[in-house]
Amino acid sequence: MLRRTLYGLLLAAPLLPLGVGCGNGEGCGDGPTSLSGGLIALNADGSLPSNPSCDSCPDQGEDGAQPTGCFAKESSSVGRAELLCSYVTCSNDGRRPEGLREALVSESGGAMGALFAHAAWLEAASVPAFLRLADELKAHGAPEALVKAARRSAGDEVRHTRAMQSLAERHGALLPDVDLPPFQARSLEEMLLENAVEGCVRETFGAFVAGWQSRTAQDPEVRDTLRAIARDEVRHAELAWAVDAWAHQERLTPRQRARLLQARRDALRVLGEEVEGHRPPEQLIREAGMPSREQALTLFQGLAGLVA
Repeated sequence: MLRRTLYGLLLAAPLLPLGVGCGNGEGCGDGPTSLSGGLIALNADGSLPSNPSCDSCPDQGEDGAQPTGCFAKESSSVGRAELLCSYVTCSNDGRRPEGLREALVSESGGAMGALFAHAAWLEAASVPAFLRLADELKAHGAPEALVKAARRSAGDEVRHTRAMQSLAERHGALLPDVDLPPFQARSLEEMLLENAVEGCVRETFGAFVAGWQSRTAQDPEVRDTLRAIARDEVRHAELAWAVDAWAHQERLTPRQRARLLQARRDALRVLGEEVEGHRPPEQLIREAGMPSREQALTLFQGLAGLVA
């Protein structure tokens, strides 16, 4: 069902409008999720400011994301901290592991460099996420096929990281460090709630977006890279749904099933709000194949049909 929905959407790719469709009000863009706002003073006792002003956070241009918050982090400058600014973006998020801290993406690579550096960072963060999933599936008695699929997915993400890193470096951007605290033990339901949100919703939508890019990007290297990645991402999305089906059939009470269904619906609602405000720069639509607002809404509607 997932593949049939995706292929039906991709067959329509040449028929949908290619212009940038901007929604009303401020939405999300496709630049980096974090940028430096410069250096700020430490507190009088030498500690980091807990609620710094975000006034010095840079905008990402007319078509980019607007800052949504900021926090202070240690710097090498005496008596100063670095202001790290956060942004809402509509990039292909995929499966974010629990506790992942936002990274600072260099502005030196422009919009294309920032897009691929952020994608490479997310792919790198997905490696430990899938290894954790494999260990948890095994511990909870899941079929060996699911355990092996999760481990294979971790290997896929290693290749995806290298491929996206190569595209980022081609545009002058570097892969940010992945800052991920040690994982803590969690229950089966907690694992499944994450899978519902990050796998069944966000990773499935990410597979749709990657498939779209592989068909529409004018840059041939981007098309070729995303073609291979999109095939893997469809398998990763199928794994998420297979894990969900296994748990529903064998492991969950009716109340737990209801909570998982609600988690999927809530995640779908949040994603829909992000897509409504989707405003990628024209360069990313043209060269990287990022869907315009109308196109992203079409992909989202296909996802909604699966999740509902």
